[in-house]
Amino acid sequence: MPVDSKAWAKELHMSNFINTYYQYRDLQSCCNGGKILIVGPGQGFEVLVLKWRGYEVSTFDIDEIFTPDHLGSIHDLSLFNDNEFDAVIVSHVLEHLAAPYLDTALKEIARVGRYALIYLPVAGRHGQLRFIPGIRGLDLSLIWDMFNYFEKPDGKTPRYCQKQHFWELGMRGFRVKDIKKRMEKYFTILSAYRNRDWRPSYNFVLKSKMAEK
Repeated sequence: MPVDSKAWAKELHMSNFINTYYQYRDLQSCCNGGKILIVGPGQGFEVLVLKWRGYEVSTFDIDEIFTPDHLGSIHDLSLFNDNEFDAVIVSHVLEHLAAPYLDTALKEIARVGRYALIYLPVAGRHGQLRFIPGIRGLDLSLIWDMFNYFEKPDGKTPRYCQKQHFWELGMRGFRVKDIKKRMEKYFTILSAYRNRDWRPSYNFVLKSKMAEK
């Protein structure tokens, strides 16, 4: 069964807190304050935190259940002007788009925002060995992923269909280097890293090449 959006909107998990912290931290690295667009606000926890920290936040979603400020699909942000936002946050959203729409969505994000935070889900199950010796700043981590690499990302596999995912990072055609290649058409990649505290997430901090023109 597909995800029940209405039920999911009422849930709150540890991942919401972790993801919100990383969004705030990554925003600090590129724009301390300013106008932010959150695509896919979900339960709205990050909206509350970022507003509390002084950001001017607008939300955008295809599903009215999440009561966004603006309704629509991320591959069409035509209601926004060029460089309208200091940053666009797109956390675990792009995988809900079929592959043919992905480049269009990336181009639209780069058009409306000077910077972007794009977080993507990693396919499969995830293991981790982590060593934190108590020395400030030292945190060693080894993460591995287990999934069927030969599985075709067509949006029809039951476990991905249940999450309404057409693809996930690591699958054929969607490895980290494949996604970076797509992103580099429109962005300079400032940072790309695996979230040690939420293993299913790979995070990208990007600067729009379109804003530089």
